[in-house]
Amino acid sequence: MSGRHKSPARKPAGRQLADEEPRLGMLVKRAEQAMIRAKSAALKLVGLTLGQYVALVELDGQPGITAATLARACLVTPQAMMILLKTMEQQGLITRSSHPRHPHVLELHMTDVGHEALEAARARVDPIEQRVLERYSAKDLAVFRGLLSRFIDAFEKA
Repeated sequence: MSGRHKSPARKPAGRQLADEEPRLGMLVKRAEQAMIRAKSAALKLVGLTLGQYVALVELDGQPGITAATLARACLVTPQAMMILLKTMEQQGLITRSSHPRHPHVLELHMTDVGHEALEAARARVDPIEQRVLERYSAKDLAVFRGLLSRFIDAFEKA
C-alpha cells in the first residue's frame, strides 16, 4: 500500500438534507398517491375513474373543446385521452360532434348522464378536498401554492 489515505467522498455543494429527513420528491409522491387513492376510492362508488372525473370537470368548464385541448388540460397524452374518450363515449358520458365551421374538428360535450355522474362524483370528492383545505389557513394555502409552483419551476426551467 502506498500509505496515502483516501479522502472522504465530497458532498456536492448546495443545501443538503439531514439523513433522517425524507426527500422532497418522496414527500410529493406520497402526497400525490394519498390524494389519488382517496379520490379513486370515492369515485369508484359512482362508477368513474379519476381520469374520467378530471375530464368531466374540464368539459364542464369548457364545453365544446377538442380532444387535444382536453388532453393538455388533463395533463395526459393525446393518445391516452383518445382511449379515455372512447370509453366515456361508450358509457354515454360524452358525445363527439363536428364543429359547425370546421368539419374535421370534433367538439366534445357532456351528456345528461355525464352531468349526473359529475354531480355524484363532486358530492364524493368535494368533502375529501375540503378535509385537506380545513387543515390550512388561507395564508398557509397561498404559501403552499407558491412553494409548489417554485418546486415545479425548478424542474421545468432546468
